[in-house]
Amino acid sequence: MKLVIIAGSGAVGKMTVGQELMRQTGLRLFHNHMMIEPVLEIFGGFNSHVIGGLREVIFREFAKSDLPGMIFTYMWAFDQQSDWDYITHVADIFEKQGAEVCWVELVADQAVRLERNRTENRLAHKASKRNLAFSEANLLECDKMARLESNEGEIPFENYIKIDNTCLSPEEVVSIIRERFGL
Repeated sequence: MKLVIIAGSGAVGKMTVGQELMRQTGLRLFHNHMMIEPVLEIFGGFNSHVIGGLREVIFREFAKSDLPGMIFTYMWAFDQQSDWDYITHVADIFEKQGAEVCWVELVADQAVRLERNRTENRLAHKASKRNLAFSEANLLECDKMARLESNEGEIPFENYIKIDNTCLSPEEVVSIIRERFGL
């Protein structure tokens, strides 16, 4: 089994790349908003405890399955130890079941991400992003509040690749990922 973690800032293309990677490999996509959107709907706001608990059940059950692998997308704040702890915990769940973890970091210029924030695919899968004024303000605020791009040499994992997808299509990014990790 493989776990492909796709990290990056808001609207960098994590879900879209994950969708294309799923199409090409058969790995299952578990994008961040699959848990966020129902919790927002039910609780009327963001509840990280509930979101984390739901994800935990999915990860543990999936890691025990005989499925070929999962793609998980995550907005990782590299300057927050809690995010490091969380994402390594997720990897550990899979590694304990014998899975290989592949780490992908996507980066893109903010102007491009603001354009991507308005794409039909993003809005179709992320209801909370449909209020574009709020969504764009949130993207800009997240960029200010956290470091969402790793520093050179910061990521210690052997199976890691950083891809600037500012000018790349999802298909081109997936080609790079597949070649790097033999998917």
